[in-house]
Amino acid sequence: MPATASPAETARGIVEANLYMVLATADQDGRPWSTPVYFAHVDCREFVWVSSLHATHSRNIEVRPEVGISVFDSSVPIGTGQGVYMSAVAARVDESEIERTIDVFSRRSVGHGGLVWTPDDVQDTSGLVLYRAVADAHWILAKDGTPDHRIPADLT
Repeated sequence: MPATASPAETARGIVEANLYMVLATADQDGRPWSTPVYFAHVDCREFVWVSSLHATHSRNIEVRPEVGISVFDSSVPIGTGQGVYMSAVAARVDESEIERTIDVFSRRSVGHGGLVWTPDDVQDTSGLVLYRAVADAHWILAKDGTPDHRIPADLT
């Protein structure tokens, strides 16, 4: 991102440039779990991914829908990294939203050389389901020389 990019422009650029987000969940006792997942998004606010119902993060979302999300490029040199940090609420995509949401996921997948996805691919019988997290806040690193100083990135 150019040095003159706004926090929102920086956040959007990072989300668009990366394929995986780290999804942080917690179980009913508060025990944390994080996992990388391939994602698609709508306006950097709505994040969708496909997972097994039996995955730890999927089970955690069922009992505690509040999640943390981070997106970053882990290949950059030490001290030059930039990431987007988000708080969100996640859930399995409701049946009435499956068609729209799987289309969002499929278009990004195909654009990255992946599969075409259909509603049939994310039914209970397939072993995979579609999840969505809606971010309620975004932050990036300030890059002002202060260690770990995050600033809001307003993406409304």
